[in-house]
Amino acid sequence: MKPFQTTKRALRRFLLEKQFLLHPPEERANSAEAMRQRVLDMIRHLECVQIDPVSAVRPNQHLTMAARIAGYDPGILNELLSKNEIFEYMANAACIIPMEHYPIFEPTRQRLKQQVQSHIDNIWPIAEQVLQKLENEGPLPAKSFESNQRVHGYWDNVNAKTKATSHALNLLTDAAQIRIVGREGNQRLFDVTRRSVPVELLQQAERIDKVEALEAMMQKYFRAYRVFEPSDPRLGWQSLSAKERREAIDQYVKSGEIAQVEVAGLNKHYYILASDMDRLSVQEDEDGNRAIENEAELPINFLPPLDNLLWSRKRLMDLFDFNYRWEIYTPAVKRKYGYYAMPILAGDRLIGRMDPRLDKKQGHLTVQLLQIDPEIDYTECLRENVQRALESFAHSHGAKTVSIEQSMFGN
Repeated sequence: MKPFQTTKRALRRFLLEKQFLLHPPEERANSAEAMRQRVLDMIRHLECVQIDPVSAVRPNQHLTMAARIAGYDPGILNELLSKNEIFEYMANAACIIPMEHYPIFEPTRQRLKQQVQSHIDNIWPIAEQVLQKLENEGPLPAKSFESNQRVHGYWDNVNAKTKATSHALNLLTDAAQIRIVGREGNQRLFDVTRRSVPVELLQQAERIDKVEALEAMMQKYFRAYRVFEPSDPRLGWQSLSAKERREAIDQYVKSGEIAQVEVAGLNKHYYILASDMDRLSVQEDEDGNRAIENEAELPINFLPPLDNLLWSRKRLMDLFDFNYRWEIYTPAVKRKYGYYAMPILAGDRLIGRMDPRLDKKQGHLTVQLLQIDPEIDYTECLRENVQRALESFAHSHGAKTVSIEQSMFGN
């Protein structure tokens, strides 16, 4: 089958539509239960939402949801977690995932268990104590476990700084012997897996065929990314070589499950689900007939650094002509835009970045830098729209006032 011919704008608008970012969020839910269902439905639609503890405003998972759901309440995620309707595990990275997909992650759990088992063995007396305490008293936060022993954790390879029980909790979580069942502020609540996952899903996980599970995982990846290509080392959220990734894509094209897309101006192909071709065709048709959009009415969104839309930096550059790097790990003196610079989405364009800090006690949001890319015509109308969006963003996250310390238009 010949590749489908399209434009950058049509493909990125299709992607934004599938990410629930093309249009303003729906009106606020009219009840707590309706909001709860809307959040769960959004997680199911996105397939997973990446977790990160950094909280310049709120953690990544909450900013991702708030960008898509009007009136989003962060407490809902914890409620869904504690009621075992979602679970946390490795997908694109550490992610929130619908609980019904627990069985297909069995190959991932087995792979991670093999990777960490020797480390668990090295601290087995501590790990055994942790398991026993959770069996008897769980769910419990990490602070409930006392230990004077310090070991090399995941992030302190030079000096042993990690509390042995905390390291045991992390290792046992990766091995899926325990799991996170709630959060109290920055504290995670742990419990044994057999008690906190529905029995029928545990049984399905025990019975599932590895090939079947990996196939389901690949399909989940396709639905999450929507626009993808084989150079992504995360393809299918499996450990595939470059050759295996290309072969997998070719196989799905031949079977008719995915379609190749040729984008004007790009020298490589992208791929989408064949079932998504109709929606891409709609954006293709509208692309040639779309009138100039009113800048005063463009939906403006501020996306956290690990938002689903930003998972592929190559895709951002190819479709949005936007070069993005999260500078949190860049030395402060070398940062250009700020350690939590959030891309600014205006309609179907990424136009710049804003680096926010929320002072919860003072109820004030400070934008340390508001940066607009040089090729953007930052008209007075667009400027006013961005300012209104900043005020709305601040208010939605608990700030009564907002200020901008520095603005930069151009590089």
